[in-house]
Amino acid sequence: MRYGEIPGVGTCSRLVLGTMAFTPDNMEQASSLLDAFLAIGGNAIDTAHNYGGEWVGRSERAIGRWLAERGVRDRVRIVTKGAHPDQRGPRVNPAAIAADLTDSLERLQVDTIDLYMLHRDDPSMPVGPIMEALDGHVRSGRVRALGASNWTCQRLDEANAYAAAHGLHPFVASSTNLSLARAAEPRWPGCISLDARDRRWHEERQFPLLSWSSQASGFFTGRFAPGRFSDPQLARVYDHPDNWERLRRARELAARRGVDATQIAVAYVLAQPFPVFALIGPLTLEEFRASTDVDRVTLTPDEMRWLNIED
Repeated sequence: MRYGEIPGVGTCSRLVLGTMAFTPDNMEQASSLLDAFLAIGGNAIDTAHNYGGEWVGRSERAIGRWLAERGVRDRVRIVTKGAHPDQRGPRVNPAAIAADLTDSLERLQVDTIDLYMLHRDDPSMPVGPIMEALDGHVRSGRVRALGASNWTCQRLDEANAYAAAHGLHPFVASSTNLSLARAAEPRWPGCISLDARDRRWHEERQFPLLSWSSQASGFFTGRFAPGRFSDPQLARVYDHPDNWERLRRARELAARRGVDATQIAVAYVLAQPFPVFALIGPLTLEEFRASTDVDRVTLTPDEMRWLNIED
């Protein structure tokens, strides 16, 4: 397992187990994946207030049950997110943040969240009240470190400049989409995928990124083909000629390396010139093994450019 540092959080596995599909109703499956992740040295688990239902929080409840049953809270870094919009619109405000964080702590059965991230941004909301509210939760001990999911680099700069000017805790990590398969358009409203300018921003600051959908929702597994997607949403995002060429090249390189295309895709994400923590979301132990066996895959700069159709 490869590891990296996130300020205020500590040493984290660079593979992060995504748990969007976990619920108390599938505890056997969820526990087997969590156990397997812990067994290979994984220690970073990603969830959110709205996973499994905004007001039910089934993913957080499943993780909380597993933590209590296994007694392993001291061995894991918990990443959760709040202030996701609802049917009425954006919820990035102090009251919603406080309410969601209280729910998450209760569901997870913990006293502190290692990395608490805002799940979306509301660009109409000034950064000052947001950072003031978040800082209070860090100082209270309910949160160790702060992050933002699907915030632009410009807004991150603005928020952290405010925090620095007022002696507040800053954002220490971002979470946007980065994968070898490029999203042609946002998968969900308000979601962001890194472009070339964003990559330069992260590289210049060495700012940690938690890349969601790092495997492009199974694009590299071989279960899709041009014009044949079971999910029209995924077709809208990934069914484009450049991505099929990236998949062809990933398969070619995987055959030379004795691995599979999924491992090449994860290796591509981890090989960026800034700290990247790749979120993976396996649903079975077979998918888990395919996603996590990447330690023997190191890509050269030439391979990175070739995979991304840069030459």
